[in-house]
Amino acid sequence: LFFFNDPRPPKISTSLLWGRSDFYKRQFLLIVRGQREIASGLASVLNATTPLFAVIIAHVFTTDEKLTAPKLAGVLTGIAGVSILVGPEAMFGQPANLFGMVLILGAACSYGFSALWGRRFKETPPLVTATSQLICSTAILLPLALVIDRPWALLALPKTSAILAVIGLAFLSTALAYIVFFRIMAISGPTNTMLVTLLIPVSAIAFGTVFLGEVLLPRHIAGALVIATALVILDGRVFNLLARRSAPPA
Repeated sequence: LFFFNDPRPPKISTSLLWGRSDFYKRQFLLIVRGQREIASGLASVLNATTPLFAVIIAHVFTTDEKLTAPKLAGVLTGIAGVSILVGPEAMFGQPANLFGMVLILGAACSYGFSALWGRRFKETPPLVTATSQLICSTAILLPLALVIDRPWALLALPKTSAILAVIGLAFLSTALAYIVFFRIMAISGPTNTMLVTLLIPVSAIAFGTVFLGEVLLPRHIAGALVIATALVILDGRVFNLLARRSAPPA
């Protein structure tokens, strides 16, 4: 699929395959390892710093996505919203571990560089980009997983529900999600694309309430509203409209 549809020369194709997959595997390895050391709520908040890293990285390495006061204010507001949403119990449910926190922050920073790297391939079809990245990442991680986890040594196969859940994650939350991810990247740039990390906790709580019968708490609503405010600040169109309306007529 990749080599027959991508008109790019081999050098760029190789860069796409190995560069993207390197960021991809590093992010997930850091997150999985880091979450063994800290509470999941704290990990969510630290992962929500991804847009902050993306804003700073884009400011340093690009000419068309410079850091502005609204961007910085919006990102910090979003991080505050995620903190409210997950609550202090989830954030500090177990002793904080500096090593685990550094790993999650490293993953967030890697996401920021990954978004910057993805700018190079705005003209490549999202399906080609996502497919090549996932194939290459699988080729790197599968041998490691076989050697380290030794799945053939399992005493019993996982439950059917667990297998179906993994298949759902593979198709919906990975394959389809990355096609959409690269499409948004081409349209909106890395900073806006990385805002997805602010919405992940909101989506998780919403789906948990609808499908799993979990309780929706007031802090969930408050956190979601703060995150929505952050997105409005980052978008900027509402404030531009208000500024035009308040401006004196010429």
